[in-house]
Amino acid sequence: MALSSSSSPKGIVIPVPVLVLSAAGAAIFLFFLLSSLSSSPTSCSCPTTTASTAVVQASRQQPQERISASEDDIDWVKTQIEVNGLHMQDNVLRKGINPRTRAQQLQDLIQYKGISHYEQEEEAKNHTAFPCPGELLVEQHHSNYGEPWAGGRDVFEFLAESSHLIPESRVLEIGCGTLRVGLHFIRYLNPEHFHCLERDELSLMAAFRYELPAQGLLYKRPLILKGEDMEFVRFGSGFMYDLVYASAVFLHMPDKLVWVGLERLVGRLKPLDGRLFVSHNVKFCSRLGGDECSKRLKSLGLEYMGKHTHDSLLFNHYEIWFEFRRFTM
Repeated sequence: MALSSSSSPKGIVIPVPVLVLSAAGAAIFLFFLLSSLSSSPTSCSCPTTTASTAVVQASRQQPQERISASEDDIDWVKTQIEVNGLHMQDNVLRKGINPRTRAQQLQDLIQYKGISHYEQEEEAKNHTAFPCPGELLVEQHHSNYGEPWAGGRDVFEFLAESSHLIPESRVLEIGCGTLRVGLHFIRYLNPEHFHCLERDELSLMAAFRYELPAQGLLYKRPLILKGEDMEFVRFGSGFMYDLVYASAVFLHMPDKLVWVGLERLVGRLKPLDGRLFVSHNVKFCSRLGGDECSKRLKSLGLEYMGKHTHDSLLFNHYEIWFEFRRFTM
């Protein structure tokens, strides 16, 4: 027996057993398909972490850059000196390409308009994109501090660790000079996260024309402004500082201006976690008397946290720092 279609003149004949078997196969396939779709999603072995989440997790697992030298670091240096049999020699001019004192280097730069190995006078014309003044090239500004230039590293390590800084932190230095300390913060922090207010024009020229280019830090774009009015609104808004510090700066300012600066500054310091450090002394406050000093600080929302002594790693020297924080929201 066969089924035929009357709509076709020739007719298409499908045997019944074949039709039955086809229907049964389709039913079985549909059953297994529905079973697989209704299975629990937890059985999937595919990773559920997105690419962006993986990047964040990986960055958090990376070790934080160490700031201070460890005891192992010091031991390693001592070992290298011992292994090489090194002893400190008299620091006098010795044989070299052209040994010169700073004064002699400066004279050469002035006389020859730079140091050139071009043989022809026409070739010896200045090829520098932005010529640096000779006084800066011989680093005379490194002697402006009355102590070794390398002390800036010690100050950075103390302040950065005391304030628990990370590269994303924001730092303001009041009076950064020629960046003896600031260079280390600029290198450590994210671009544009170091700010400074400095009044001395020669120091600013040394910072912009020599220190930042020489250290390869121009790309960090620190915001360094000339001024002595303690006006911080010029640095912009929408953020707060994790650290504000003044190294031997308030000593040279009238007490009244210091208090004006603190009043303008306190609202820009992170509450509780942010830190303000002042070096050497706080006579701007102590001259008011103990009770009056505390009242004045409290009225601004500042709390005195204590006095710290920081020893230098590189030479026999220590600094005294006074720590404050903002306690109001």
